Amino acid sequence: MAFTRHVALQLPSTSSRPLLPARSRHLRISAQAAAAVAQEQNEADFVVRKKVSMVSLGCPKNVVDGEVLLGDLTRAGFEITSQHEEADAIVVNTCAFVEDAKAESLEAIVEAASLNEDGKRRQVIVTGCLAQRYGPSLAEDLPEADLVMGFQNYGNLPGAIAERLGMQATASSSSRVQVGEATVPFRPEWDRHRLTPRHTAYLRVAEGCNHACTFCAIPGFRGKFRSKPWHALLDEARRLVASGVVELNLIAEDTNQYGQDRRDGRGLGALLRELSALPGVRWLRLLYCYPSYFDDDLIQEIATNSKVCKYIDMPLQHINNLTLLAMNRPPQAHTKALLQKLRDRIPGLVLRTTFITGKCMQCSGFCGRSTSQSEPY
Repeated sequence: MAFTRHVALQLPSTSSRPLLPARSRHLRISAQAAAAVAQEQNEADFVVRKKVSMVSLGCPKNVVDGEVLLGDLTRAGFEITSQHEEADAIVVNTCAFVEDAKAESLEAIVEAASLNEDGKRRQVIVTGCLAQRYGPSLAEDLPEADLVMGFQNYGNLPGAIAERLGMQATASSSSRVQVGEATVPFRPEWDRHRLTPRHTAYLRVAEGCNHACTFCAIPGFRGKFRSKPWHALLDEARRLVASGVVELNLIAEDTNQYGQDRRDGRGLGALLRELSALPGVRWLRLLYCYPSYFDDDLIQEIATNSKVCKYIDMPLQHINNLTLLAMNRPPQAHTKALLQKLRDRIPGLVLRTTFITGKCMQCSGFCGRSTSQSEPY
């Protein structure tokens, strides 16, 4: 049988108890107060930790934007989830390149909002090119969108979501449409929540476009061409490699134009040399090259550097001369001469490209050109 033993303790009276020195009492009270504050903070963190999911649409440039946004949200204390049903906020990172991409983005926004039919009120946040291009009208046409945010305000996304989820008090509610300028400075892009497999990553080397292709609206919402600063780019690459990346896929609107907006003489060929020297890098791949800007240094680097894949992604869009003229693209003779030069100087080169064909009525009529203009050359 177990017994409970009651012991009566006789405490000395208050007047007879020795008082603690003032400094000791202060330290003990401070320690207790600090512990209480820490406990309250831990409990608060547990209570307010909200979940955010993302629908990532469009090109690799948009993927990088999404990864950086998710990194911002992670550092702000949000939990990233791939399950939209369990999210407190859903970020739809949209594309606006062609009509099909716009339709897909609009469908994703409506689908995200439809999840609220289960009674849980999720915030639907719209980012990306559709938000940048159509901000106010998009918000007007889609009441399902709780926030429409453009590139200039991406750094404010964690606070904006926190406000809408009631996680922080504000004097007045911020605007539902926060778009801003298209040509914005680069933000640090290395501390991301990666959406790609661990071994591979996109490395954005530039942003924006100065071309005026008549079928494309990208310069209007991605801004003017600007190369990412040299040292920031190399630092980003080092950090990605340190995280386990062995393949760097270089991207931009016009990747091979890198460095030509500066006067320091460091173009894409020099960048490939520097990147290939990083311990751990095994492959470098060029995506989104324009059918110009292939100087001798760049061609030689691709041909001789064993870490540069003999693979170039170069959207040609069309090869008929009249169509290229209407598109405001380089003429056929220029393109054919460039392709022959690349073939001759880079043995085993693989070209990946895209052409606008068919009758989809999405690209200012270029896809609906006559059969004779679509015949192979």
